[in-house]
Amino acid sequence: QVHLVESGGGLVQPGGSLRLSCEDSGVAFSVSSLGWYRQAPEKPREWVATITPNGNTNYKDSVKGRFTISRDNAMNTMYLQMNDLKPEDTAVYYCSLPWRDWGQGTQVTVSS
Repeated sequence: QVHLVESGGGLVQPGGSLRLSCEDSGVAFSVSSLGWYRQAPEKPREWVATITPNGNTNYKDSVKGRFTISRDNAMNTMYLQMNDLKPEDTAVYYCSLPWRDWGQGTQVTVSS
């Protein structure tokens, strides 16, 4: 049993890339809309992206064209591919699963 394991964060230079992963063994994984949120220091948590069970996606305007959310239902894993990262993307990133409380998140730091 895997309960909401977020990984993939790190320190990257502006323009770099990271891929975040969120794994969970919840039985509703394949039939639920899933999402990513982030929280920068001293700012409220904000929505970043959502993916529906059939793969439709939506993004926060500031990440459109740079971030891609995806899912692998066979692996019970969701991803966030982040390209062309900017310093303002620095935050703790959290996956949003309807049946789970927030996890600890994974830190993304974009700095030269």
